[in-house]
Amino acid sequence: MGPDFGAVAASVGLARIVGALLTVALIAAVGVLVGCAVTWAISSTSGSWHTAARARTGVLVALGGAALTGSALAWVNWLLHTGASL
Repeated sequence: MGPDFGAVAASVGLARIVGALLTVALIAAVGVLVGCAVTWAISSTSGSWHTAARARTGVLVALGGAALTGSALAWVNWLLHTGASL
């Protein structure tokens, strides 16, 4: 499933840009998720509760970012469909 770029004039370039941005955002979200999860685990076992709380917040933000990245494809599809029907 991918966006319908048939209604856009520069569809090939736009498809590459959207695909690249979604890929970079997903890779960044997963990287932050792994880093924060490791920090959370290490700081919890060493007794640094302030750092553990910050890392837990980072995990939640990274999960939210991954969810938003996943829903961006549906949003782009909706925008393209709305723009084509105007």
